[in-house]
Amino acid sequence: MNDIHYVDRATEKVLKEKVYGRRALSLFYGHSFFARLFAMIFLPVFAHCSVFSRFYGFLQKRSCSKKNIAPFIAAYDIDVSEFADPVDSFHSFNDFFIRKLKKECRPIHPNSDVAIAPVDGRYLVAENVSEASQFYAKGQCFDLQSFLQDPSLAGQYRDSSMVIARLNPTDYHRFHFPVGGLAASAQCIGGPLFSVNPFALVKRFSILWENKRMITKIRSEFFGEVCMAEIGATCVGSIHQTFRPDSRVQKGEEKGYFSFGGSCVILLFEKGRIRFDADLLENSSRNLETKCLFGTSLGCQSSNY
Repeated sequence: MNDIHYVDRATEKVLKEKVYGRRALSLFYGHSFFARLFAMIFLPVFAHCSVFSRFYGFLQKRSCSKKNIAPFIAAYDIDVSEFADPVDSFHSFNDFFIRKLKKECRPIHPNSDVAIAPVDGRYLVAENVSEASQFYAKGQCFDLQSFLQDPSLAGQYRDSSMVIARLNPTDYHRFHFPVGGLAASAQCIGGPLFSVNPFALVKRFSILWENKRMITKIRSEFFGEVCMAEIGATCVGSIHQTFRPDSRVQKGEEKGYFSFGGSCVILLFEKGRIRFDADLLENSSRNLETKCLFGTSLGCQSSNY
């Protein structure tokens, strides 16, 4: 399997990602005959049967999983100084995984007309959703109708601007509102739990509109209606919403969190509503993800509005 490279926004350097579970990903998404055969026979079973993800999640919530925290932190160079609670306070690996951070570690961009990154993750942006296919599977357009499961909503976002934010297991796994406004209730759409790692998306771009997901519409002052979707993945069957539905929310306010595993957040902005930051557009045009921290700028309100 090829290495995954991304741009660290803070340093502007291109770095190689430390891939958690690389052997398992190679088994399912590698190029060897054995890998293809294994994926054909067993991958659909793992993805469509939630028992595996629930059982794995159960193991991460047991007190005996606490012993894995310190080695994980050391292996992936995770900065414990950012944690809101001390490492010793976590009773299980999942407690560590859904940790909160000190507020001062993730300042929220103050300008009202700026949308922010909702998670710590690796970002790709497209000014038009039709361009998203260039990232993983050229020639296969993102299927909005299947993703949203609502013909009217799919029409509304037909030429929308798109953000794909990928989280891996080493990241902070709480997600936040990218804009302030009136947030509707989150609508759950059932589906399998395939991996959302780039190794998987290159082979099966449709994972993004097949996997289990929760979709929330946010009516904002500067960006119109923004659609935010949290996507589950292998070992991430649980997407927890912590906000109060049908209420006004602040930009940067916690929306919820993922239980153990990698995962993904997608944002859709109505056509012409947002002007993405230049570095995100430049890196995305080179098919390079940009590692952004929650609270930093995604872009500002378009001058057309």
